[in-house]
Amino acid sequence: MYDETNEKNKRKGILQPLMTSFTGAIAGGVAVLYLSPILGVNGEVPAVDKEKAAVVENDQAAGSDLNIQPTAASSTSLVSAIDTINEAVVGVVNLQQQSASFFQENGNIGENEQEAGTGSGVVFKKSGANAFIVTNNHVVEGADKVEIVLNNGKKATAEIVGTDPLTDLAVLKTDSSIITKVASFGESSKLKLGEQVAAIGNPLGLDLASSVTQGIVSGKDRTIPVSTSEGQWDLNVIQTDAAINPGNSGGALINSSGQVVGINSMKIAESGVEGLGFAIPSEDVVPIIDHLLKDGKVKRPYLGVSLQDVGDLPATVLQSQLDLPADVKEGIVIAVIETSSPAAAAGLQAKDVIQSVNGTKVSDTSDFRKYLYSKAEVGEKIKVGLYRNGQQMSITLKLNEK
Repeated sequence: MYDETNEKNKRKGILQPLMTSFTGAIAGGVAVLYLSPILGVNGEVPAVDKEKAAVVENDQAAGSDLNIQPTAASSTSLVSAIDTINEAVVGVVNLQQQSASFFQENGNIGENEQEAGTGSGVVFKKSGANAFIVTNNHVVEGADKVEIVLNNGKKATAEIVGTDPLTDLAVLKTDSSIITKVASFGESSKLKLGEQVAAIGNPLGLDLASSVTQGIVSGKDRTIPVSTSEGQWDLNVIQTDAAINPGNSGGALINSSGQVVGINSMKIAESGVEGLGFAIPSEDVVPIIDHLLKDGKVKRPYLGVSLQDVGDLPATVLQSQLDLPADVKEGIVIAVIETSSPAAAAGLQAKDVIQSVNGTKVSDTSDFRKYLYSKAEVGEKIKVGLYRNGQQMSITLKLNEK
């Protein structure tokens, strides 16, 4: 991954760390996007037709691919859809080690595990002795141990299979013998504005487990700039007015056929603002799940450069130091190149101004990163179009994994 310097926040709403007071987030009077679920201790936010039902009860074949299912015929109401999928939505508890007391005997650190926060998760696969659950990365980030809580109140230990902070997704594994329902994913791209959806999860903690809120699809293909532990990222989301509260993160956004069309992730908290919740679309979730199941992480290309947006620089710098033509107002300036990086090996230089990748225009660092992470692969060769000392040229380089 490359670093970005002085990147602007393009919108005021930014995903914030979850260990902030829920009441403070609302009362502050400033629009804040926050990862909606983990409800912390002391009230703080730490981070159908039944034949076509979206829930299956039988084990899936080991090694089978996870697929998006065609949108099933809508039921007359969400009630039957919710009934079929409700048991596939579980609570997720983030347990973290606390410092041992000076007077504690025997040094049994396991006794010092305390609940750091709770969220939700969706069981999406059973294979042999294992069942797999998708949740948000921020729900389990920093956990020393993870537990899941079933619809019937039973608890079980879960293992983190893999996490991806940029897309805010994580996959957990638990004992399949305790799982009775498995959800399937519907086509998020087929959602229509105004279509009925429901959010299922555990708002404000496990005492309100399996809560359901109903709403509509308020917007599709929204882009929300978020701040993650791996840097800035523009997250593609579905907007809904179904209430999404702390504790709902990682839960299911379902259509009227009972299919999961999104994983609830965040909302806007501002005085006077209501009904602005966001979910990660199922068709973005499934490829990330596949990566996490296979490798425990998402392998992304690495360049080894530090970048700055052309739009952030004064016109005098663009012309006197970079020799850019007067009509060039967008692009990315290479500020620093790491030694022995793919960029260095290809001959890229500081002050090169990147304009395109494989013929696709990139206006800023966000465009550049999104192209590399969404359309390029580790090991692939790409052609970078750039200006150097005012002259246009192109350089081909091979992308590596950091």
